[in-house]
Amino acid sequence: MAAIVVVGAQWGDEGKGKATDILGCQVDYVVKPNGGNNAGHTVVVGGEKYELKLLPAGVLSENAVPVLGNGVVINLEALFDEIDGLEARGANASRLRISANAHVVAPYHQVLDRVQERFLGKRAIGTTGRGIGPTYADKVSRVGIRVQDIFDESILRQKVTSALDVKNQILVKMYNRKAIDPEQIVDYFLSYADRLRPMVIEAELELNRALDEGKHVLMEGGQATMLDVDHGTYPFVTSSNPSAGGACVGSGIGPTRITSSLGIIKAYTTRVGAGPFPTELFDKWGEFLQTTGGEVGVNTGRKRRCGWYDSVVARYASRVNGFTDLFVTKLDVLTGIGEIPICVAYDVDGRRFDEMPTSQSDFHHAEPIYETMPAWDEDITGCRTFGELPQRAQDYLNRLEELSGCRISYVGVGPGRDQTIVINDVMES
Repeated sequence: MAAIVVVGAQWGDEGKGKATDILGCQVDYVVKPNGGNNAGHTVVVGGEKYELKLLPAGVLSENAVPVLGNGVVINLEALFDEIDGLEARGANASRLRISANAHVVAPYHQVLDRVQERFLGKRAIGTTGRGIGPTYADKVSRVGIRVQDIFDESILRQKVTSALDVKNQILVKMYNRKAIDPEQIVDYFLSYADRLRPMVIEAELELNRALDEGKHVLMEGGQATMLDVDHGTYPFVTSSNPSAGGACVGSGIGPTRITSSLGIIKAYTTRVGAGPFPTELFDKWGEFLQTTGGEVGVNTGRKRRCGWYDSVVARYASRVNGFTDLFVTKLDVLTGIGEIPICVAYDVDGRRFDEMPTSQSDFHHAEPIYETMPAWDEDITGCRTFGELPQRAQDYLNRLEELSGCRISYVGVGPGRDQTIVINDVMES
């Protein structure tokens, strides 16, 4: 029995989809415990590129059952569009299962998301505009709509009407928008009921029974640690807990059942959206990383901000998530660049910080303190063992491991499923 958590160790887009896809071939269930269709993954299988937005990367596994856990917020239109798109390409999404306790994104959540961001202007958070934040806000405010509500029209109508009593006041009186008809929202949800019903399960029960039977469960976190609403660079964060602890809450699997916590981290750093980013580059190297690394958001199409590896962030993520292992992705992108800077600490107004500053203001003003290491010129995309890597690439990884406070067990040397070096297999740990 193994219960493995896969967590992004930076600001997202680290390559969690690839890691989940690789491990998903060895597990029985792949669970997405948080986020919505704002948490995309890119997976390359057999030379085919798949951009998953809401579905777990495990949906491409031939064996694993993909599950959307109770911590996910589900846009039903986006869900079925994505399923139809995959099946049109020959993929099989028929095994997908959905927790009855997951919350659903209503059209009014998307409207509110967009108008609120527009209202904030320069103070905007940089959301995807997909209604994720307002849906989580309703969940915490106890006025949310859950998957199970769609199968009880009376309850659904009561909840939608109650939610819109307040929201229509906000839309009309604060944002000068038209009120939304509750019946239109009810009809919207009911239109998906028949197709949705066969997928819905009591996920918490099924997943724990699977572990009791000795099966393997992989929890695939969306976004990343630095976007965690509690542990990230607040307020420039997502609305859920995409950390290892959040994976337990969003799946119904208790923390004592976790056997491995795998942090996914790029060999450099990227970020999408607003917020502080100490190692961000505005020169030719930032452009190089963006272009060579193909750094474009799966969901938004926005170019990712790029910077050098930040070991302060890595240490923080290792501590917050209790990482047992790291999966370093996109090492091949650094080939041939001469010297590679590594951020080892921050300078804030003449003060050195070896760990994450407590103050939001200090982190915003943090300047990276770098050390440099020589890069390698050899093509590493064909390497399949650590020993096959050039010595300089090995030295770089050894230094990252030392600085990050966690062993490196996997190394990505290309986008393909097979372009991965396995040093320690968490399935055998």
